[in-house]
Amino acid sequence: MNLRAILAIYKFEMARTLRTPLQSVISPVISTVLYFVVFGSAIGSRIESVEGVGYGAFIVPGLIMLSVLMQSVSNASFGIYFPKFVGTFYELLSAPVSYLEVVIGYVGAAATKSLAIGLIILVTASFFVELRIAHPVWMLGFLILTCVSFALLGFIIGIVSRNFEQLQLVPMLVITPLVFLGGSFYSISMLPPSWQTVSLFNPVLYLISGFRWSFYEVSDVAVGVSLAAIAGFLAACLAITWWLFRTGYRIKS
Repeated sequence: MNLRAILAIYKFEMARTLRTPLQSVISPVISTVLYFVVFGSAIGSRIESVEGVGYGAFIVPGLIMLSVLMQSVSNASFGIYFPKFVGTFYELLSAPVSYLEVVIGYVGAAATKSLAIGLIILVTASFFVELRIAHPVWMLGFLILTCVSFALLGFIIGIVSRNFEQLQLVPMLVITPLVFLGGSFYSISMLPPSWQTVSLFNPVLYLISGFRWSFYEVSDVAVGVSLAAIAGFLAACLAITWWLFRTGYRIKS
């Protein structure tokens, strides 16, 4: 494996983030903190606790997931789409760099950025509420798996998108509603039975539930099911990425 090529792509993508810290890091952190302050203060003053956890602390895992999912998808999709747009991606494909090395470089950089943002939000939230992380290793594992999985999804979106409008379509119309309806700010046990059943078809619910369990040992679905859902989603993204490069769909045209 050409580690130098992977490192070169990774460094290039990370350097782009460091050149725009306000847009890449500070803006999503401030947005999430505002969510936390508004929802935690406005709703938290009326809800003492959810499943034994103070409301302000209860929504922290959901807010971290909200930011991590959006940043993973947007960082990876823009990271691969822009070289396609200006034509430099085709120069990369003609270089002695394998498809796997290209994916690792771009997805690794996007996952690193969203992981850093997630950890910054976690530290920031600890200044507002008393956080308890019952299983820190599992917490980090869930976070890394989510960053890599959704960075892969963003990479796929960047490959198949024909213009900037399509690039924003899936994050705005699919990812954001799924996150908001996936238990970011509530437990699905607070919903009517029919809506609880509907919520079980939302894949993001399993990510948030597993991640919240690593904090407070409370979850809407079993932890094993959450892990299986993340692993299944990662496997599906890997399979689609492999198919895209194998067939050259939207890559060689």
